[in-house]
Amino acid sequence: MLMQRVKPLARILAEGSDESGGLRRSLGPWALTAMGIGAIIGTGIFVLTGVASATRAGPSLTLSFVVAGIVSALAALCYAEVSSKIPISGSAYTYTYATMGEVLAWIVGWALVLEYALGASTVSVGWSGYFTFILHTLFNWNIPSAWQHSHWDATPGIANLPAAGIILLITALLVKGTRESGAVNAVIVAIKVAVVLFFIAVGLGHINPANYHLPPGPQTGAGGFFPFGIAGMFGGAAFIFFAYIGFDAVSTTAEEAKNPGRDLPIGIISSLVICTILYIIVVAILNGMVPFNTLNVNFPVAYAVNSVGLAWAGVIIAFGAIAGLTTVLLVMMYGQTRIFYAMSRDGLIPPIFVRLHPAWRTPWVSQIIFGVLIAAAGALFPISILGSVTNMGTLSAFILVSIAVPVLRRRHPEMRGSFTIPFGPYVIPVLAAVSAFLLILFLAVGNPLVGGFFPLVWLAFIVWFAIGLVFYYSYGRNKSTVALEQLEGLAVRQPRVN
Repeated sequence: MLMQRVKPLARILAEGSDESGGLRRSLGPWALTAMGIGAIIGTGIFVLTGVASATRAGPSLTLSFVVAGIVSALAALCYAEVSSKIPISGSAYTYTYATMGEVLAWIVGWALVLEYALGASTVSVGWSGYFTFILHTLFNWNIPSAWQHSHWDATPGIANLPAAGIILLITALLVKGTRESGAVNAVIVAIKVAVVLFFIAVGLGHINPANYHLPPGPQTGAGGFFPFGIAGMFGGAAFIFFAYIGFDAVSTTAEEAKNPGRDLPIGIISSLVICTILYIIVVAILNGMVPFNTLNVNFPVAYAVNSVGLAWAGVIIAFGAIAGLTTVLLVMMYGQTRIFYAMSRDGLIPPIFVRLHPAWRTPWVSQIIFGVLIAAAGALFPISILGSVTNMGTLSAFILVSIAVPVLRRRHPEMRGSFTIPFGPYVIPVLAAVSAFLLILFLAVGNPLVGGFFPLVWLAFIVWFAIGLVFYYSYGRNKSTVALEQLEGLAVRQPRVN
C-alpha cells in the first residue's frame, strides 16, 4: 500500500525540462555552492553553539559537530546521487515520489514544511536577538521587552516583532525573483564567511588550554573534556544538527540550475565540506577562549571576543551574524515554496501554490502566504521548540532520501546520473538512515517532557504528522494527478527515462 502510485520518472523529467512555462534556469555551480553556504552558516554557529556548550556537551561540542557533520555528509552523498538523476524542484519529496510512492512522498513533503518553514521561523528569532543587541550596543536604544519576546519565552512578552519584520522583508525580496535574491545572497555570503575567518584569526591568539579541562563543579558537571559524558556529546550533536540544515536546499533549485546533473552535486557537497571545516575550527576556538559554562547566551561568538577585551571585534562579529542569519532565511524561504510548487503541480495540495507571477516567473502567491505564516511563528513561539521540531522534520526526510537510493537503482537501472555514491547501493544509504534515526532519539536530551516521560519534540512531530495524513486522505489522495491519470487509463505505459 505505502509504495503504490509511484510518479513516472519520464514525466517528472519532462516537467523539469519545460523552460518556457516553468521556472527560469539561471543558477550555476558557484551560485549553488554560495546558496548552500548561505543556508548552512547561520543560527547553528552564531547562536546555538553557546547553549549547546553550556548545557549539553562542554568542550566536547567540537566532536558533536564532527558527529553531526558525518551524519550530514552521509545524507549529502545520497542527495547528490538522487538529485543528479532526478534534477527537479521538490528535493526529497520528488525523490520519494519517484521511488517509494505517493503516501511516503506526502509524508516527506509534510516533514519538509517543518524544516524550511519552522526552520526560517527559528532563524528569525536568532536574527532578532542579534539585531536588538546591535541596537543596544551601538545606539543605546532598546525595543520594549514585550515586543522582543513571545509569550512562551523565558522572559515572557507579547510578540517578537523584529523576527516577524525580517521575514516579511525577505518575502518581498523573493517575490521579485531568484536572480535578484541570488545576487543579494552572494554578497552577504561573502561578508559572512569573511567574518567567520576574522573570528578565527582573532581568536587563535586568545586560547587558554585550561578551558578545555575545567574542574568539576555545579556549573561544569564532571569537568574535563566531556563534562556531561558521552551522552552529552551526542545530545549536543542532535541539538546543533540545526547548524547543518541547508545543504539539501540546494536540491530544491533543480529546475533553476543551468546544468543540474553536474551542478547540484557540486553545490551540495562543496557547501557542506566548507562549512564543516569552518564549524570545527570556530567551536574549538570558542571553547578555548572562555569557560564553556559561561556561553549560555544568545550571542556566544561576540561574547567570547568581548570577554578577552576585544569589544570592537564583537561589534564586527555581530554584524556578520546578522548577515549570516539573513542568508539562511533567504534560502530556507526559497526552498519552502519550491517544495509546495512541486506538490501543487502533482495535485496533492491546492493549485494556488503553483501559480507563477506573469513577469517574474516566481510562485508569488505561495511566497506571500508562507511569508505571513512564518512571520507569525517567529513572532509567537520560542527558538528552542522551533529548532527542535525543525530537526525532527529534517532528519525524517534524510532517512527517506537515503532509502530512495537503492530503490531508485533497482527500479531504474537505466538511469545514469553524473554522481554515484561509492561502495554500492546499500552501505552509505543504510549508514545515513541509521545515524539520522539515532540523532532523532538523542533529540530527547535537554528537551521538555510531556507527562514527565515523553519528549515534547516527539509529540509535536506526531501531531503534525497526523494532521498531514488527514489532509492527504481528505484532499490530496483524491486530487492527485497520478491517481487521476491511472483512473482515466492515461498512464498505462510509461517510456524509459533514457
